[in-house]
Amino acid sequence: MTPPRSPLRIDAQRNRQHLIATATEAFASGQAISLDAIAKRAGVGNATLYRHFPTREDLIEEVYRDQIRPLRDDALFLLETERPAQALHAWMRRFAEWAGERRSVCDALVAMSASGRFGTGPVCDQIQQVLGMMLKAGAEAGELRSDIDPVDVGSILAGVLSVAGAPEQRTQLDRMLKVVIDGLTYRS
Repeated sequence: MTPPRSPLRIDAQRNRQHLIATATEAFASGQAISLDAIAKRAGVGNATLYRHFPTREDLIEEVYRDQIRPLRDDALFLLETERPAQALHAWMRRFAEWAGERRSVCDALVAMSASGRFGTGPVCDQIQQVLGMMLKAGAEAGELRSDIDPVDVGSILAGVLSVAGAPEQRTQLDRMLKVVIDGLTYRS
């Protein structure tokens, strides 16, 4: 059994929060930025950054941890107002818009999916929970297949976003999401 992690020292907590704030600002600019540049902007050494966030995906997950919660509320609202398959399609589109506004999220999801890490961090966990809830509602309504793993759907969604995640690609995104929903639809 792994012993519990000890709390961070005050200075380490301050460095961590400063790195997150600096990365949040950098990612919001929409421009590609290296982890080394983020560390430099934050006024800490590379070793400090990598001690807190061993990979770019770890940092991105932390930056967007709290920003994904409204998407869960969107899913609940859509399930109350739409049929489950339509709700899932609408939510996937909403997620794509959210991720498209945060291009680093798309890149991180694709990287995590490619490495088999999808679903191992707070953002992916929340995406999986939402997808699981929506897939379950669809299966219970007889609209969506019951043998679908939310991790697989999340990975498919990451793949779609890697191809059509930019705002100017919404027409292609809609076509691709329709294919995904058609593949998830229950056929008797």
